[in-house]
Order: sequence, then structure tokens, then C-alpha cells
Amino acid sequence: MSSSQKNNRRSFIKKSATAAIGISIIPRHVMGQGFIPPSDKLNIAVIGGGGKGYSDAVNAWNKGASNITAICDVDWNSASKAFKKFPKAKKYKDFRKLFDQVKDFDAVTVSTPDHTHAVITMAAIKMGKHVYVQKPLTHNIYEARMLTKAANEYKIVSQMGNQGASGLGVKQMIEWFDEGKIGAVNKVDIWTNRPIWPQGIPTKTDKPEILDGLDWDTWIGPAEMVDYHPQYHPFKWRGWWNFGTGALGDMGCHLIDPPYRVLGLGYPTEVESSVGAVFIKDWSPEHLPDSCPPSSRTQLTFKASDKNPVDTKITWTDGGLRPFHPDLIPADHPLGSHNSANGVIMYGEKGIMTCGTYGVDPKIYLNSGEVLKSKIKEKTAPDNGHQAKWVEACKAGFNSNKHKNLTSSFDFAGPLTESILMGNLAIRSYNLREKRDNNRFDYPGRKKLLWDGANMRITNFDQANQFVQREYRKGWSL
Repeated sequence: MSSSQKNNRRSFIKKSATAAIGISIIPRHVMGQGFIPPSDKLNIAVIGGGGKGYSDAVNAWNKGASNITAICDVDWNSASKAFKKFPKAKKYKDFRKLFDQVKDFDAVTVSTPDHTHAVITMAAIKMGKHVYVQKPLTHNIYEARMLTKAANEYKIVSQMGNQGASGLGVKQMIEWFDEGKIGAVNKVDIWTNRPIWPQGIPTKTDKPEILDGLDWDTWIGPAEMVDYHPQYHPFKWRGWWNFGTGALGDMGCHLIDPPYRVLGLGYPTEVESSVGAVFIKDWSPEHLPDSCPPSSRTQLTFKASDKNPVDTKITWTDGGLRPFHPDLIPADHPLGSHNSANGVIMYGEKGIMTCGTYGVDPKIYLNSGEVLKSKIKEKTAPDNGHQAKWVEACKAGFNSNKHKNLTSSFDFAGPLTESILMGNLAIRSYNLREKRDNNRFDYPGRKKLLWDGANMRITNFDQANQFVQREYRKGWSL
């Protein structure tokens, strides 16, 4: 294939399926059953190749349906499995060098810690690359708003990695609700067994040696610089506000997604939180500002939507606590998931609708006593299908129906992520204090916080607005 043909193919993939571009594709029947010509394949750069990044790369590759042209990970030990799986892919530790040096890619998967999602994704968007970003979309509310706006301005195909959104369980719940099975919903309970990593712990001050081969400066990225410690990498970063978004950020995109989608919700208008306590020597809540709490309870209020004619309050609980059985659910039935560890309960006028993580195993308990069970046998989230649809949408283009029908393009994932991170804003505000007389303190962040979604601002407690966005480390920005 000539150089001009390659450029045309990439332009075709990035812009529109309807563009009149002359590229030569050999028909599949000529090449043999199941053969995908190289000109039909999407070239993908993988940012974050370890952990979830590995499965994201494999799912996007889809047994050769796409090409993995480059893999970037700050920790090559973590990414070793991906390097072995895709030996022809170019290897990098810094995504900025990959973006500068590699030109033969059309799309990017971003599977890094939460704090680097936005800077990597925005850089890719500005290059005109399609993006698949792990949940939560961003580390803070402002970043989610900016990525949503940029994806539309640059006309790129986007998808967030909350794979349950493409599952059959969520589809079943939408159908049930749209048919009026449970009527209007004014209350939702959601819970999770997370965190399953350390949270509510003091920051360690010892300085162990950096892991061999780890580029710590690039791992830190836009966050405030701290010394390397295994309390952060690998995986445990989720429990630290500097890098992660806690239990709510980790599981909210999987569990809040079903009611958010089913009820057609928008930006919340109110939020209120409380957090679990930890007792250590000389402990008080403000002494652990770096670590997410061991447990929390958050309530978000949403105005009536086009789909749901009443205001709705969503109550989120993490740390292993869950709601009690509603009267309509039999005593011996688990709540949500098979072991009640994670789940959703939507309370309607005519009955209750429930599901587990990813919308799996949906049920309805009607006021009449009848129980409706889905015939769907789906047990886990459709990882590959969620990404395969994104790949096909990338080929079809921004204005295609395939892109418009994606379940978590940034137009949906951005507002969903903002709503979830609104809960974290309230959690982080809970222990902000103001000094009174006699060395006593008030905690003004413990009231109900009122949110102006259009302007991304808490209107009745200005200190809380420090958590809407972060200050980036010098040399890093959107």
C-alpha cells in the first residue's frame, strides 16, 4: 500500500465513514473466509499495559481484528505480559514520547491510574485520536467536563470502560422501566463491598527503594509529587486522593450507571455525605486528609427527567455496609448480587427493581407479590463487546450511527462521572473545619451541599469548590 493510501485510510477511520476517500480494500471472499485485510484494521496505541490495561489491549485487539502498534507503561515489569502478547508493538514508558514518535495509530486505550486519565486523553484528543478510557473517566469534575467538550470539538469517537453499560441486563432494566413496570422512581439504594485495598490509613514516611524499571516521575504525572512507596504502586493508589477516587470512583461507574441510565438523570442538585471513623493514636479526622475513608455514605438528589417524572434521591454506601431488605423482597433472597456484596435497588410506585454489579441478574418485585426475572443468563460484564463496538465505531466515524449508539461515549460518561465525583467532593468536604472559641471547631462541610451543575460550583460552602478541579504539577496540564 502506498504512503498516500495509508494516510487516506487513517483519515477515513478518524473522520467519517461517508467521506469519499479512495482506498483499495481487497474483498474478504477473495482473501478467504474470516480474513481481515490490513486496511480494514484499526491501529491502536495502548497507554497502561499492566492489570486492567492488559485486558483492555486484548479486548481491543480482538483476536487480530485490530493492530496493537505501541504499548506505553511506566512500569515495564507490570506490562511484561502485554509486551509478550504483542511483541511487534513499540515500547514506551512516557506517553508523550509515544505521541511524538509514533505516527501509525488511529486510536488510544487509556488504562492508567485515575489521576492521569485526563492529561493523556486530552493529548490524544487534540491529536485527533479516538479514545477508550477506563472508568472513572477522570479524577475530578472539571476534567470530565473538559474531556466531554473536547471530544465533540475534535470529533473523535469516545467510550468509557464501564463495560456493564453494554450488557443485556441493563438493556432489560431499561425495557422494563420504559414499559412502566414499576412506575416513577423517587428513591435508589446502591452499595458495594469496596474498598478491597487500604483506606483510612496514615501516610507512611519511610523511603523504600523505587521498584527496578519504574519511571516514578511519569507515574506521578500531574499530581503532587510524593516519594515512591508501595502504599501507592501497584494498585493501592486507589485509596489516596492524590491519585485515586476511592470506592465511589472505582465502583460508581458500574453501579450508579444502571439507575442513571434507566431514569435518564442529569446533573445532581444536592449532595450530602458522612464518613466512617478510624481510631489510631492521637487520631482525629483532619489528620488523615491524604487517604480516602474506610467507609462512606452519600446521597445525591436529581431533578425529575423526561423519563422519570419525580425527583430522585440516590443513596450510596461503601465499606461493606448495605441497606436492609425492603418488605417486597423475601427474607431469603439476596440483595443485588448473589452474595449481596454489591447491588442496586430502585423503589418505584408499583414495585422494586434490583440488579447486581454491571446490571447483572435484574429482577422486579411488584406490589402485587409477583416477581419478574430476566431470561438473560449473562453472568459477567461483556468486556470484549463493549470495546469491539468502540472499535467498529472508530472505523465508521464520529457522525456514524455506530458512534451515536455507543453506550458510554463521553456525552453520557462525562455527566455520569461528574455525578459520581460530586459524591467525592462531599466526602472530602466532610472533615473541613473552621475554628471557634475555646479551641473548638465547626464542620461546615457536613451540611447538605447545593450544586450548580452548569457552572460546576457548590453555592452554599465555597471551601468545597477546591475539589472541583486540581492544581497540576509544573509541566503538566490539560
